[in-house]
Amino acid sequence: MAMEMRRIFLRKCNGILSISSFHISHSYSSSSRRSKVKGRVVLNFEKLKCLDDAVTLFHQMVTMKPLPSVVDFSKLFKNMISMKHYSAVLSLFREMQKLGIQIDGVILTSVINSYCMMHCADCGFLVLPIYLKNGVSFDVVTFTTLIRGLFAENKGKDAVELFKKLVREKICEPDEVMYATVMNGLSKRGHTQKTLSLLRLMEQGNTKPKIINYNIVIDSLCKDGNLDDAIILLNEMKQKDICPDVVTYNSIIDSLCKFGQWGKVKTLFYEMVNLNIYRDVRTFNILIDGLCKDGKVEDAEEVMKQMVEKDVEPNVITYNVIMDGYCLRGQLDRARRIFDILIDKGIEPTVFSYTILINGYCKKKKIAKAMQLFCEISQKGLKPNIVTYNTILQGLFEVGRIGVAKQLFVEMVSTGPVPNLSTHNTLLDGYFKYGLVEEAMSLFNKLERKKENIDIGSYNIIINGLCKNGKLDEAYAIFEKLSSMGLLLNVRTYNTMITGFCLQGLLDEAKDMLRKMEGDNCLPNNVTYNVIVQGYLRCRKINEMVTFMKEMTGRGFSFDTTTAELLVNAISENPSILEMIPELHTEKKK
Repeated sequence: MAMEMRRIFLRKCNGILSISSFHISHSYSSSSRRSKVKGRVVLNFEKLKCLDDAVTLFHQMVTMKPLPSVVDFSKLFKNMISMKHYSAVLSLFREMQKLGIQIDGVILTSVINSYCMMHCADCGFLVLPIYLKNGVSFDVVTFTTLIRGLFAENKGKDAVELFKKLVREKICEPDEVMYATVMNGLSKRGHTQKTLSLLRLMEQGNTKPKIINYNIVIDSLCKDGNLDDAIILLNEMKQKDICPDVVTYNSIIDSLCKFGQWGKVKTLFYEMVNLNIYRDVRTFNILIDGLCKDGKVEDAEEVMKQMVEKDVEPNVITYNVIMDGYCLRGQLDRARRIFDILIDKGIEPTVFSYTILINGYCKKKKIAKAMQLFCEISQKGLKPNIVTYNTILQGLFEVGRIGVAKQLFVEMVSTGPVPNLSTHNTLLDGYFKYGLVEEAMSLFNKLERKKENIDIGSYNIIINGLCKNGKLDEAYAIFEKLSSMGLLLNVRTYNTMITGFCLQGLLDEAKDMLRKMEGDNCLPNNVTYNVIVQGYLRCRKINEMVTFMKEMTGRGFSFDTTTAELLVNAISENPSILEMIPELHTEKKK
């Protein structure tokens, strides 16, 4: 209902917002700027620690004579918003209305912001008529808040529509912050070129772009991998005497690290020094992360030492990144050393810190140490998140601790985070791996009924699990159901079914599945042909194998290790096979 009212309201904007006597201002009403009354009690908002404090203060304020200024009420709401008590702001605002207390644009914007932070931007539009009723001017902050709220709810189209309307009908002159809000919203949704177009529009208009606008575009270009264009834009800034800041350099350095261009990273670091740009903890963390992902963990530790020398204190992210780097290399002792240093420094480890180590131990199948850390999370007053649970569940299934995995899942459902797609896929795969077909199918059927947390990957696990547990007919029935549902099957789905047929020696069915695959515009890959060739080799059907081998090589595919071993074994038993394969025969003569 609120959304429909917003649309109606926007359609009426021509009549409401374009009233010539209604001034659109960048400042608030004069009453909000009035000087303090002599002798009035000075309110101390810094002492507000919780919602009860704020509500108590509000009730004290409304009984004061004279009443505190509208500025004081605005400050109170601002403090409540910073404490994330959005619904309480709305409640107290309604009470102000009932008491007839004066309101201004700052308070109304706080109300709109509260709605937006609660993901109710449509309700925020319903506040606009209150401006008119109270003779309060709209300003650029009002609409920037609404645009930000729409983007936060993934209503990007509506946000852009509102922005265009404001510009087109001259309802409000956008400032650099409003432009930045729209640009940031577009950038986060991958619309880099639209973001760049907005920057160019600013350059031609009255509101010239500032560093915040350039930074958004440069970051978007870097995230898209358009590093050259980002550097061109950086040079444009310098030519226009717009000095880049640490945010600008962080985006470009991050991109350079991802491409392993360490020489250019070093150059930019020196450039920052020459421009007196302070390299912050994020700058160093970006560099450390890039080095760790490139396997240069010792170099990353050296960078951390340099941070300390330059009075930039490493934070928990710094330590997490280095821990993860060592875990990726399987050096768990070094990873644990970093974890212990983190604690010795008095830095509180996060759930992510624990999850990194747990994942490292699980990969090495050291499940006892992983479980010890998992239990420690709760003891430290933290709560395992969905990634933590999924990691430990996968680790338990890897070592065959089925009972513990089941108990952990029950605990997760009752007190932990809501299981997601990864959780269910881990369970399905684990159940099938250990022959628990009934339990796997029970969970699968339950998920299907709820129509949640299931995708083509889940179906692939089911089909594969049934095939490996000798339930080929059931697997094929599910495959057929997927086809009838119109679900887009991928190459892995077909390969799984083809593998199942080949393992059962049903080579004609496997061949038919290959042709069906091609008919459904799903191109076979290297795995497809290797599986079929292996099937024919195992069944000693050499003539058919040669036919598929020629088709395989014709498509640019090659034998994998298993196929090569089977072929060598077959030739050792029957050397005449070599004469049947022209490619190998020619190579031998050479």
